[in-house]
Amino acid sequence: MNKSVTVWKRTALAAICLLLAVCVIFSLIFWLRPGSSNAGSTDSGKKTPVSGNEALSLWTDSSETKKQLVSYMETVTNESSADFIPVDQRIAVFDFDGTLFCETDPDYFDYCLLVHRVTQDPDYKASEFERATVDKILRAEQNGESFPELPVEHGQAIASAFAGMTMDEFFSYIAEFKKTEMNHYNGMTRGGGFYLPMLEIVDYLQANDFTVYIISGTDRFIVRGLLKDSPLSDIPPAKIIGSDERLAASNQGDKDGLDYTFTKDDKVVLGGDFIIKNLKMNKVQVIMQEIGQQPVLAFGNSTGDSSMLEHTIVNNPYKSLSFMLCCDDLEREDGNLEKAEKVRKLSEENGWVAVSMKNDWKTIYGDSVTRKIVMTENSESEEVQNAA
Repeated sequence: MNKSVTVWKRTALAAICLLLAVCVIFSLIFWLRPGSSNAGSTDSGKKTPVSGNEALSLWTDSSETKKQLVSYMETVTNESSADFIPVDQRIAVFDFDGTLFCETDPDYFDYCLLVHRVTQDPDYKASEFERATVDKILRAEQNGESFPELPVEHGQAIASAFAGMTMDEFFSYIAEFKKTEMNHYNGMTRGGGFYLPMLEIVDYLQANDFTVYIISGTDRFIVRGLLKDSPLSDIPPAKIIGSDERLAASNQGDKDGLDYTFTKDDKVVLGGDFIIKNLKMNKVQVIMQEIGQQPVLAFGNSTGDSSMLEHTIVNNPYKSLSFMLCCDDLEREDGNLEKAEKVRKLSEENGWVAVSMKNDWKTIYGDSVTRKIVMTENSESEEVQNAA
């Protein structure tokens, strides 16, 4: 009797062990299957470093930029390397216009948005100041006139032109504008002007446990709206930093925020007042205010990004690099050789890595996009047959 009970207990114990083993095996198959968010992870929860040569497929094999970034990544993700960077210190900052996204069709996205609001929106009556600001934008585009005050005046005009809108209303307005066609390209809308090789870099960094921030000169709410339902929609709003305008409660009126309490009848709306243009030293300021630590990688394309790039590599306790895009492609993009050469020289002087859009990238916007060349006013536009 006792012997049979003992045999039963042993049989039951063996069955339980077998069941547990099957559960463990199926759990491993599930968690490590291709496509799983855990595939490629180590037991410690860290991701296995991703091959740069595979991730950066839209970069030419001869690209020195690609070689430097891949070498850098292999070093800083190697725990046995003296240049290993802990995951919580892997911060990368990107300018937006001209670095991740087209800025010359014929102008910045936010400049084109203001022109549309003031001159093409039948439901909006612009102020005299807003019309004067748009006039300066158009004169700069068409005649090359320079207006040093324009960046700040544009920020003020954007703030006033959309005052009173809720965030959802503003984002919906931007979403509709994104659907309009680009002036200089076939097969691309205003919301589609992302540089595909740069999107590969963002993915490459994120796959290697880098936290990516966008530090833009454009109004942060415009960038957030532009990135909704885009290839960069996985970057959360808190990591999208730009020029700032005031927000207010819908019933606040002219009262200061210290003199008003948000109520159940209120909504958060655009307040109509411009605060700061996020360029030059202001980019360093917001990095320290909102990120709170020095980045180890920075990407820009103009002198407005110089402070951010220099801040990234000066006195950094970790191995760091700064990259500057040169707009030297005149066939697939509205390039500017004079600006490209200026940026290239600036990179050499400061130890930044110069990126050639012409020589480093196999494509810019993809095979389905072609660029129009706008010739003299007496001649017709012609289309570039090679893909952009």
